[in-house]
Amino acid sequence: MTARRNSVAGIALDGKRIFIARRPCGGDLGGKWEFPGGKVEINESAEAALKREYREELEIEVSVGGHIASSSFEHNGTAYTLDAYRIFFESPENIKLAEHSEWKWALLGEIRALDFADSDRGLFAALEAYINRQPRVE
Repeated sequence: MTARRNSVAGIALDGKRIFIARRPCGGDLGGKWEFPGGKVEINESAEAALKREYREELEIEVSVGGHIASSSFEHNGTAYTLDAYRIFFESPENIKLAEHSEWKWALLGEIRALDFADSDRGLFAALEAYINRQPRVE
């Protein structure tokens, strides 16, 4: 039996809008939208992986909050568990695209209509419940 790998996704919120990024064209996930994150390395915590991935992919520092949801998926014959965590941008005005072609803030309804990575689609229902539980800021 093959070992299960762990992957993380960071969920940044601006009210009910969610930060998403689009992968560059090419490869099997090319052009798809995602909640940025990536694989957790051996002996690395989920928090450290998210901080590293956001630094590498968007050149931004983040702080990591609570766990939102988990999903499972398979990619190229390897089984993964994807854990999504709430993240907070330290300086959102400093985002630089190192691994993506574009980024934006979008409502979950908009996200559902985009060409999104299947692994992240498994988070949609739990993410909707999480967003609806958040206090409203008027």
